[in-house]
Amino acid sequence: MTNIKAHPAFTFLRSEFIDALNVTVQEFEHTVTGAKHFHIASENDENVFLVGLKTVPTDSCGVAHILEHTVLCGSERFPVRDPFFMMIRRSLNTFMNAFTSSDWTAYPFASKNKKDFHNLLDVYLDAVFFSRLDPLDFSQEGHRLEFAEPENTESDLTFKGVVFNEMKGAMSSTTSVLWQTLTKYLFPNNTYHFNSGGEPTDIPDLSYDDLLAFYRTHYHPSNAVFMTFGDIPADTLQEEFEAKVLSRFERLDTQVTVPNAKRYFSPVRVEEGYAADEVKEDGSHVVVGWLLGESTDLNQQFEAQLLSSVLLDNSASPLRRVLENSDLGRAPSPLCGLEDSNKEMSFMCGLEGVKKEDATKVEALIISTLEDIAEKGVPQESVDAMLHQLELSQREIGGGGYPYGLQLILAGLSTAVHSGDVIAQLDLDPVIEAMREKVQDKNYIPSLIKTLLLSNAHRVTLTLSPDDALETRRNAAEKDRLSKIKSALSDEEKQRIVEQSAALKARQSQVDDMSILPKVGLEDVPARLPEYDNQKLAGDLPITFYPQGTNGLVYQQLVIDLPELDEEEIAYLPLFSSMMTELGIGESDYLAVQERQAQVCGGLGASNSIRATIEDRQSLNGYFILSTKALVPNVKAMSELLKDTMLSVRFDEVARVKELVAQRRARREQSITGQGHSLAMTAASSALSGLAAQQEAWGGMSGIRSAIALDDAMKASDDAVHNVLAVFARLHGKLLKANKQLLLVAEPQHEAAILADVRVIFTDLPVGTEVSKFALKPVDSRVKLAWLTSTQVSFCSKAFRTESGEHPDVAALTVLGGFLRNGFLHRAIREQGGAYGGGASFDGSTGSFRFYSYRDPRLTETLADFDASIDWMLNEEHTEEALEEAILGVIGSMDKPGSPAGEAQSDFYVQLHGRSLAYREAFRAKILAVTIEQLKQVTKTYLVKENENIAVVTSTSKRAELEALGFDIQTL
Repeated sequence: MTNIKAHPAFTFLRSEFIDALNVTVQEFEHTVTGAKHFHIASENDENVFLVGLKTVPTDSCGVAHILEHTVLCGSERFPVRDPFFMMIRRSLNTFMNAFTSSDWTAYPFASKNKKDFHNLLDVYLDAVFFSRLDPLDFSQEGHRLEFAEPENTESDLTFKGVVFNEMKGAMSSTTSVLWQTLTKYLFPNNTYHFNSGGEPTDIPDLSYDDLLAFYRTHYHPSNAVFMTFGDIPADTLQEEFEAKVLSRFERLDTQVTVPNAKRYFSPVRVEEGYAADEVKEDGSHVVVGWLLGESTDLNQQFEAQLLSSVLLDNSASPLRRVLENSDLGRAPSPLCGLEDSNKEMSFMCGLEGVKKEDATKVEALIISTLEDIAEKGVPQESVDAMLHQLELSQREIGGGGYPYGLQLILAGLSTAVHSGDVIAQLDLDPVIEAMREKVQDKNYIPSLIKTLLLSNAHRVTLTLSPDDALETRRNAAEKDRLSKIKSALSDEEKQRIVEQSAALKARQSQVDDMSILPKVGLEDVPARLPEYDNQKLAGDLPITFYPQGTNGLVYQQLVIDLPELDEEEIAYLPLFSSMMTELGIGESDYLAVQERQAQVCGGLGASNSIRATIEDRQSLNGYFILSTKALVPNVKAMSELLKDTMLSVRFDEVARVKELVAQRRARREQSITGQGHSLAMTAASSALSGLAAQQEAWGGMSGIRSAIALDDAMKASDDAVHNVLAVFARLHGKLLKANKQLLLVAEPQHEAAILADVRVIFTDLPVGTEVSKFALKPVDSRVKLAWLTSTQVSFCSKAFRTESGEHPDVAALTVLGGFLRNGFLHRAIREQGGAYGGGASFDGSTGSFRFYSYRDPRLTETLADFDASIDWMLNEEHTEEALEEAILGVIGSMDKPGSPAGEAQSDFYVQLHGRSLAYREAFRAKILAVTIEQLKQVTKTYLVKENENIAVVTSTSKRAELEALGFDIQTL
């Protein structure tokens, strides 16, 4: 493309239109500093910005991570204490965050509003390149010494800091410990040897001067890459880059580099421990890891990706099949797969739930399996299916938590940071075509196994075993360290710690002049919600078709009204949903079905959509959903697979069910420290309605306990398996009799052909006759729960019973969460309390208002802060500007865009659950009209002691304290 304009300070290097993504990728270089700019030009109006910096720590003090936090605490042009969190509430952003990876730090945001985009760009550019890095911000975000009673030098000395506590929470996760320990040995001599997030034992070693030195060498345009996406032209963006940042810098003489790891000449075997409440005989993890080639070599990268997929993609893949069926462990390791975001890639596989003495057997099993696959080869259709999956993932416009443009940027970021070919990284079609040629050679996959794995001496086998004394030793070591520090302090040094605590508290309490920050206002909010065109076709199987720009994919869902179920069927409904697409069909066993899925579609999944009605929180609408997606040429095969699954799923594969239950248990146990705040909120809300109680029984801590008990029962006797399969069969029979409809999302030009195929295929699907409606027993009581587990931090929640549905107070309750977070909770829980996060939100489906904290070093003090925020709301004067910020936050979350398919599906389900466009627009109008007086009124009405429920997820060391406070103690 010759008409691409660049700003005079930039040199245009090249561009390429990528047909599969419908975008043009343009590459530029800043002439003076050498900073690269990659612009992904698209007609999408959700513009995305990211600046990435190669950050290469040489220890585990967490310097890159702490710097990421501290950089966002005020800058040259915006010298306020917390511009990042202030801008979150002065913006209509669709995404705002900052990330620290193992070798880069990135600062991304996205917005559909052009004024908002430029506001955020202004703040981000100044924050990254001209940060103030105040020592008090370092002490708040990183670490500091503080007395337990801040003004009493005779009280115990403690470590405080947001990142310090965040990493205590992160390293309470066994999966995180497994990953960090393995990479420590896989990379013996470079930056990946260290924990870039910071080890809690090492973080206090980082000095403020170390932070400044790292900033000066790493946060420079010569070490930066700018990446943008959307419909704002590249030269317009470059004009801002130049004026606001780049014109003030010269090129750095030194380059930040990552040397390759020193290679081992023979395999290494290591043993370490992880903190556990009890030492189970089969509690070990065994993982075998290999160091591969460089990720910037696209040929090596895609060969490794293809090999990993062929070996591990699904249960029919030869290595995963052996791991899943092995009696040596409970389930495949969560680390199974390829890690290709580092400069050098690594491939891992292994088992969890292993007896420590069986570690060598696990290693031998993996090696012998690879040797067997290398000797016998892999069926050609299995290899072709993995290439099909690669093509499908290349074309799909994703949704979920990240904007589509940011997903593309992140896909190219590591390559950009390590000076690879970003355009080639994003344009997979030529790579897929080249691979199709290579895989015609039946020896291609076996030769990759031999070259990359079997002949590769740089192999590490890690055995990670439970240690029930580790946390006690760790806590004692920290206490001893602090005691020694305190005993060596002079009176003058003690006084300085007291003065720093007071200065930090004063800084946290100061009221900044927020007017120096740019903002959007309610006048910038779009007047209406978007409408989505769709066509409804009546018949025995009603069809709803949404024409959307899906880039050559078709999304299909069979939607079934959930009928009345008995208690046992309700209890096993999520398990049934998770297993239905993992079992055999008709004459085909589950292995054949997994292969069929990989060949024709992008996976098959089942789920449930259950919401309270607008009229009554105890009354429900429920739907069972079978979902899949495929490239347009595969619509017929995909539809046949969907129908066959619904009609002929098998409930006789006993070994398979046991294996899936074991895997599910492992996943659920691993999830606790990553989602502890959600688990605490679910527990606190569990007494407020039938749905809230059932959500806790399904997906809360009780659900995790049930998953453990079921796995144990199935291990003890096949009777438990047969009982579950009998329930599955009953459930399946009821679903076959229930009313059904079909949802289709695809590009409009394919509508006629898709509908013609689909109607023929689904003609023999049973017509629904079931009229009894899904229901749950009403629940309305109170809880004060404490769940104890292996964690170094706490997760706290309070839930208050409120109204729901169309009640006039719902709008004010919805705005109240953001208002309390912005004005009180963020400062009290995160900045002063040291938790990684905290806030409040309203859940309209269960009719509850919920407070929460995340990775929190405190417990009872945080619960007291929840109460203090209520007093603050009722007794202080509040500004209209604060109200506007809270309303903007609600509107921003309501308007957050998804993928084209995701937006259509969301529109379908909100209407299915009785929330029409008119209802949603009326609710939006009520949100925009909320007053401070209404906020005070709902606080006074609902956030009272008689409505209060409390739940915490915390360490077993807190048992005595919580029992004394009257908590109902629960364990897994």
